[in-house]
Amino acid sequence: MYAAFFGLTQPPFSIAPDPRLLFMSERHREALAHLLYGLGGGGGFVLLTGEIGAGKTTVCRCFLEQIPGNCNVAYIFNPKLTAVELLQSICDEFHVTVPQKYQLPPTVKDYLDPLNAFLLQAHGAGQNNVLIIDEAQNLSADVLEQLRLLTNLETSERKLLQIILIGQPELRTMLQRPELEQLAERVIARYHLGALTQLETAQYIQHRLEVSGLTHALPFDRKTLARIHRLARGVPRRINLLCDRALLGAFAAGQASVSRALVDQAADEVFVRPARAPSLLGRNIALVGLAVAAGAGLLVIARLATQAARAPELAAIAPAVSAAPANSAVAPTLRVASAPAANASVTRTTATPTPPTLLRDQGQAWRELAQAWKFTPGEGDPCLAMAREQLRCLRSNTGLALIRQLGRPGIVTLDRESATPAYALLTALTSDSATLRAGGTEQTVTLSALAARWQGDFSTIWRSPAGYTGPLSDGQGGPVIEWVAARLAEANGTALAAGRPVLDDSLKARLRAFQLAQGLPADGRLGPMTFMQLNRTAGVQEPRLRTEP
Repeated sequence: MYAAFFGLTQPPFSIAPDPRLLFMSERHREALAHLLYGLGGGGGFVLLTGEIGAGKTTVCRCFLEQIPGNCNVAYIFNPKLTAVELLQSICDEFHVTVPQKYQLPPTVKDYLDPLNAFLLQAHGAGQNNVLIIDEAQNLSADVLEQLRLLTNLETSERKLLQIILIGQPELRTMLQRPELEQLAERVIARYHLGALTQLETAQYIQHRLEVSGLTHALPFDRKTLARIHRLARGVPRRINLLCDRALLGAFAAGQASVSRALVDQAADEVFVRPARAPSLLGRNIALVGLAVAAGAGLLVIARLATQAARAPELAAIAPAVSAAPANSAVAPTLRVASAPAANASVTRTTATPTPPTLLRDQGQAWRELAQAWKFTPGEGDPCLAMAREQLRCLRSNTGLALIRQLGRPGIVTLDRESATPAYALLTALTSDSATLRAGGTEQTVTLSALAARWQGDFSTIWRSPAGYTGPLSDGQGGPVIEWVAARLAEANGTALAAGRPVLDDSLKARLRAFQLAQGLPADGRLGPMTFMQLNRTAGVQEPRLRTEP
């Protein structure tokens, strides 16, 4: 209902699992790493716990996307079963044929024998088998004991079945019972998924809004974001519910930003609290619902009022570079981002300082960016000069969310569609502003001002490993692949596998897991952005994009 009002292309805070809105905090990455480690752990149990709405299912979905093709998966999401019913469900998930018995009820052995035969056959074919049980806190003690017995199925080299238990915190308490001590001893990896920090909550909200099409400043100021974190306790599902209701309330009131009072009222609506008189938020939302049902024009009126209030801002941003004097330096009219007033919830416009210099020559922009890498290209093509030093140019079209994830300065192209596009270095990116530098001048502008002149063209520099000469193909080995395998092992906290690695399905699966954890497209390919993040996790010293005000 409110998406168009805030300039969004889709609802940003739906509680449905949408992979486009995936946000992986450091904790989610660690949880995913534990699951991936357990996949190669040779059997036993892996335990993932967390509060309701903490993101356990999100991590599990990421894990399922990274499982290699030689792995059979059984996923049980309704564990309120007897031991026989659980075995039946496992056989169904693995597509194991169970001989039918007539007039006699099935027993554990009826399912266990064909399941064991299937696991042995899969092992002989070089396949692994993983059983995932969600909401595992609902398992009874006797069913848990049956699961432990399943891990007894083994060969002389390894266990035949890897079991992953996902559940709420009480699952950890259950495994501390004396009768489950033997099962607890077989847990080879465990991780408790905690809540987001205050900073991560702000990043989570910003990420979802930007992916949903937001191009201007956030509708939440810093104090409001802090309030959301406190009320939602850093739990993603609670954050979604609270932000969704708060944005709906702001829309109902015709407000372009969400105040702390609106957040408090939204919390009264979505969280269990003592009964009280209907809030202003609830009355406003009810009125909007009636107006929509009656075909009233409340949305039109609210948006017209908002546009009228923003008219001076839009007018200030409108002039384009193509209308500026035709010389080597262009003076764009960009609105300067100022700190919010003490009692204001939206960014105010201040007097525009001396306009910055923008570059008409893209080669000069590359030279200025190269200086941040302690390199002077000299005359000629700067990218060719940098390639001889293992510094490579990357040109892409992307959004602010991925640029912020990559965390490195780069070149933005302004007024691309005009006859005279301009270039500047993006050196800082906060939740509501961007800092541009060119020709010895610097200016901080609002994201809405940047969006009015920028169509997503972003160029940057990345450092390739020694021996890299170009794209890598399947089955290829050598020093670069060895370097990649070592970086992936460091990132996952695992030992480097014996032997010389090659770019095979196993390595590509680990690459996809790493890419997903780093917020990159998970294609399993060794592209420039993957090398950037491998360098970053390895602690390679490179220029960084400033993300704090």
